[in-house]
Amino acid sequence: MANIKSAKKRILVIRTKTLRNKMIKSSVKTAMKKVTVACEAKDAAAAKAALTQAISAIDKAKSKGVYHKNNAARKVSRLTKMVNKIA
Repeated sequence: MANIKSAKKRILVIRTKTLRNKMIKSSVKTAMKKVTVACEAKDAAAAKAALTQAISAIDKAKSKGVYHKNNAARKVSRLTKMVNKIA
């Protein structure tokens, strides 16, 4: 356990940031799951609507530094490809 005041503060800050990142990642995963479920059900309209929500969530996560830009681009690409297959 840390004894130095600044180290204790860093532990608190890291804990807060970890929770924030976990929350953002969870929302992205949920949005991606909605797209996947709609694609498996062959529901093109719902898939396209879910895709826009997912892309928005992924871009927000990328801008906050939770995901690397290439990782975000790969996720968007895979989802878009999935939706285009059923459209």
